[in-house]
Amino acid sequence: MALWPFGKKKDEEAETTATTATPASEAVDATPDAGVNNGVNAPSALSGLGAVDEPEDVDDPSAGEPDPTHDAINGETGPFDGGSVNIQDFDFSDFSKGILDLGSLQVPLPLDSEVQVEMGEQGPRMLHIVTKYGRITPVAFAAPTSAGQWREATKDIAEGMRRDGLSVRVERGPWGREVVGEANDRQIRIAGVDGPRWMLRMTMISPADRADDMRDLGREVIARTFVNRGDAPILAGSPLPVALPKQLAEQVQQAMAQRAAQAKAQSAQPNLGNPTQPE
Repeated sequence: MALWPFGKKKDEEAETTATTATPASEAVDATPDAGVNNGVNAPSALSGLGAVDEPEDVDDPSAGEPDPTHDAINGETGPFDGGSVNIQDFDFSDFSKGILDLGSLQVPLPLDSEVQVEMGEQGPRMLHIVTKYGRITPVAFAAPTSAGQWREATKDIAEGMRRDGLSVRVERGPWGREVVGEANDRQIRIAGVDGPRWMLRMTMISPADRADDMRDLGREVIARTFVNRGDAPILAGSPLPVALPKQLAEQVQQAMAQRAAQAKAQSAQPNLGNPTQPE
């Protein structure tokens, strides 16, 4: 693929060097929040690994065709296998303002983007990259050595979107199938790539009038993402563990402490309901 003409920092033939990207913990404004109101429901982090029949009414131009084989180690573009390829060997400075390092995922952040932590009842629930076109949600899963996990995942994702009332189609992208759902002038596009014992899933949500730009930017992010599967035994289909950078972790802790203080203050307020009437 020649869509992403990025190169390595250290080219032995040209003997060139490039500027190191700013660490994400210094470059990103991370806002603990409830997330962007996208108007459609994205599948949960654990969905998308079941093998079910393809819905008959989903438009799939790639039905019956083999998906392209992605080389995450020796390929010209990512996603790359972080256990075999070093992200520090690449120059993404023309595209990215820093690297979001989550341990199992290293994602170059697009220029003019921010990181947003979606909070749940028990703490951080999901992490999003917010751009001017919409938001991108990266998740990596453990997978078996056999290929074809993403192709099977698209069936479950498409069916889940249909149950949520979205109009669904399947498009063919650089790495194979991409599931696209639309509802309420919003579009959700989910792309995935099989790697060595891992599967990367990237969810892109945007207003319909910015969907093409969101698609193109999301693919650029995928092409520069690194997945570190590690050697620990992880059940296939389980999300790979992530570790928040220091600044993000501190902001999340502050948000959780604030939430706890607010809950304590509310519980301490006197009950101002109707008093019991004397007999």
